[in-house]
This record gives sequence, structure tokens and C-alpha cells, in this order.
Amino acid sequence: MQVTRIVTNIATADTEAAKAFYSGVLGLSVVMDHGWIVTLAGAGEMVPQISFASEGGSGTPVPDLSIEVDDLDEVHRRLVAARVPLEYGPASEPWGVRRLFVRDPFGRLLNILMHD
Repeated sequence: MQVTRIVTNIATADTEAAKAFYSGVLGLSVVMDHGWIVTLAGAGEMVPQISFASEGGSGTPVPDLSIEVDDLDEVHRRLVAARVPLEYGPASEPWGVRRLFVRDPFGRLLNILMHD
């Protein structure tokens, strides 16, 4: 199992202001926009990303971090073995990801996902 991407999520009711600032001032490109969440990314070999969201999707709160992995079933197995309680999922979402939410040891809400 490998982590393939980590994206910071910032809760906001105004994703349009985030788009205007981060694309207009910093030159990031919108790579995903579902209305309630927008992800912007840079260019180059190592592509930085940041998301702004008014909700976490499917009625969930905005997670602090989204961590993309290549094997969600393995992550789920490890969480169960470690007796880490799930906050949400695993669930297949209509926007093409399978994911689950857990809290890290510091109380941060993590959205661990893989694309279908």
C-alpha cells in the first residue's frame, strides 16, 4: 500500500473567493470543482494541491486532510487491526472515489480515499 497524494482541506463557505485568490494571485489552476469543494493545483514534477470546501460531501464535515492511497481495503484492514474507530465509511461516492474518515492521534479528521 502506498500513499499517492495528500491534500490540505480548508473549510469555507466561499469557494469562489478561494478560487479568485489562489488562482488569481498564486497562479494555481482549478483541477476539480463540485461547487461545495474546489481543488487547485500547481504545475511541475511535484504538484502541490489545496482544497477549499463548505462540506465534506455526502453530509460529512470537512476533513483536515485528504490522503489518497492505492489500496483502501488494506488501509481499512490496518485500521480495524489497530482498533481505530471509523468516523465514516468505507463508502463509494458518486464522484468516483471510495473513502473512509478516521481521526489521527491528534484529533484531525482524515479523509482516506482511492479513485474507483
